[in-house]
Amino acid sequence: MAEKMETKEAKDAGAKAADRPQAEKKARKRRKVLVARGKRKEAIARATIREGKGMIRYNGMRIDAIEPLFIRETIIEALNFVEPKYDIDIVTNGGGFSGQAQAARTAVAKALVEFTGDKKLRQSMIEYDRSLLVEDSRRVEPKKFKGPKARARFTKSYR
Repeated sequence: MAEKMETKEAKDAGAKAADRPQAEKKARKRRKVLVARGKRKEAIARATIREGKGMIRYNGMRIDAIEPLFIRETIIEALNFVEPKYDIDIVTNGGGFSGQAQAARTAVAKALVEFTGDKKLRQSMIEYDRSLLVEDSRRVEPKKFKGPKARARFTKSYR
């Protein structure tokens, strides 16, 4: 009985040794991928970054196809700090197109800083514009009763 146990253990050890080269090949093939999030008002953006050729996609479209130009420039503003060697996929939900662009801007900047791990990059982004890395915490105030909006009150006419 003890001999059978030893042979099973020996077979398992041999099998593990045979599997090592395949596991090492898989580990080499894996590429570093990072996901970062950005928020602005009701908009939420997720940016997925990986090593690549500089391909940027926004909601499945190439960044070159995004109109108006102001929105495109807002989204890729953080890329002015690094070389174009990262592939970035951005997906946004909620809010309007301007809020989505600002959320994507924050997500891309956070992804770049975290992916590179460069403290100088982080510092230069903060000096340029702090809102690249820090989300705007302001939110829409809820409407209250006795008025048409959050703070405004219905006017009283004495007629």
